[in-house]
Amino acid sequence: MDSLPISALQHWLFCPRQCALIHVERLWEENRLTAEGRLLHERADSGIPESREGMRVLRAVHVASDRLGVHGVADVVEMHGPRAFPVEYKRGRPKAHRADEVQLCAQAICLEEMIGRAVPEGALFYGGRRRRQAVAFDPDLRALTARVAAEARGAMADGDLPPPVYDAGRCEACSLNALCRPQAPRIAATWVARRLARAGVPE
Repeated sequence: MDSLPISALQHWLFCPRQCALIHVERLWEENRLTAEGRLLHERADSGIPESREGMRVLRAVHVASDRLGVHGVADVVEMHGPRAFPVEYKRGRPKAHRADEVQLCAQAICLEEMIGRAVPEGALFYGGRRRRQAVAFDPDLRALTARVAAEARGAMADGDLPPPVYDAGRCEACSLNALCRPQAPRIAATWVARRLARAGVPE
């Protein structure tokens, strides 16, 4: 695998099985949440640049990193003179995990390779809050981003589909729930246990 979409890093950190379903099995289903996210991205993905308040706003910027082995599209890159400031648009609100931050950091690393300048920070814009959350690309986040990129690339190259691990907060909102069937192993295990109990077979 020569290069992995940056979105795969976000998918991998959120759920390895979801990542493999999308990027190995090539499966996708849309639900209300993904549709809302797509609508939020429409303006950012228009590709129409503009200038305002001493900065140049670039949209739908294609980026890539040989070091990470990833490529993708940055929603918005604000150019404050020679300094790039990436902004990623997300529906909803900030999350407990760092998947969104890793996706944004990967964009920053791509930009650094492309323009030859440091990109120290960026921002996540959450539609649920209608405001930005600043993200500093510190050593810890950069190390996490590199590790996730390596793990995801290795898993995608192997072509393995990780087993489902049910988590209500994550799985019930996932558009791939019906294709993934994360509760199926638990249901099957419960059914087998009941049958064995009825037959008087000790555990």
